[in-house]
Amino acid sequence: MSNQATITPRVPALRVTDPRAFGRVAVVMGGQSAEREVSLDSGRNVLAALTELGVDAHAVDGIPALLDALRAGHYARVFNILHGQRGGGEDGVLQGALESLHVPCTGSGVLGSALSMDKVRSKQVWIAQGLPTPRFVALRKRDGAGDVHAAARELGLPVIVKPACEGSSVGVSRVFRDADIEGAAALAARYPGDLLVEKMIVGMELTVAILGGAALPSIRIVPKGEFYDYHAKYVAEDTQYLCPGLDGEAERELGALALAAFDALGCSGWGRVDVMRDLDGRNHLLEVNTAPGMTSHSLVPKAAQQIGIDFRSLCWRVLETSLDSTAELGGGGP
Repeated sequence: MSNQATITPRVPALRVTDPRAFGRVAVVMGGQSAEREVSLDSGRNVLAALTELGVDAHAVDGIPALLDALRAGHYARVFNILHGQRGGGEDGVLQGALESLHVPCTGSGVLGSALSMDKVRSKQVWIAQGLPTPRFVALRKRDGAGDVHAAARELGLPVIVKPACEGSSVGVSRVFRDADIEGAAALAARYPGDLLVEKMIVGMELTVAILGGAALPSIRIVPKGEFYDYHAKYVAEDTQYLCPGLDGEAERELGALALAAFDALGCSGWGRVDVMRDLDGRNHLLEVNTAPGMTSHSLVPKAAQQIGIDFRSLCWRVLETSLDSTAELGGGGP
């Protein structure tokens, strides 16, 4: 993929050069969600990078331990690298607790985190804003398999069946035949929250990282298998990542769409917007991740590297997003 026609985004200059300006930092990782292991991997990488840069950073596992430490006055701010919901730190619960304690945190606040975690609500906001997203049907778990069949008939096979509030492709199935619908619904129903049946878009899978109000170069994901699932994301070494994923005007349009989707959900700081591009060249928004992975396979570091931001510098820049948090602006600390 050629880079010649791609515009380099204007990422703001560093705002802080002295690591002491951050104070003592809690890198909160792990937690209790289905994405715990990915979060621990991300957190170890972030902690190592910040420590190497001279930041007084320390690992904290999960929200209860973090809140205990904050109430005791042990930390000045939080680098949130928890993934997922219900103890995962991406659903707005952690953000609300930190605002109540006046402790600044990286990334989006309560509203952006909560809306982004709920894929159904995300899509409803985008549709209201005139932004493109695949057709879908939202279902309660109690609706049963019959309603999943009805949703698939309404949308037309193939469809995606997934939990409405999980990430990292947890509980996601691609369904091409009626006979596979019930198994897909049963898998998705293992996880908390509602179900989402979504029209499957055939084409390119793309993602756009957002950092400091700028869209980084897109990444086109080409898994060796047919599906970019959990294994392809975090285990396989044969997934291809093409960065930038598009060229010229198509790349600019994708970046603008990603920023619009991010802003529409009230997100801030940093994140990642996942998109499908169909065979006719139309983009379809899938979801926003407000605390993306920072593992060796993760996508935000790959996009940052494309414009000369190495992993340590990326972690520093993400930590700087805590300087804009509601708690920081309120002037408080634990």
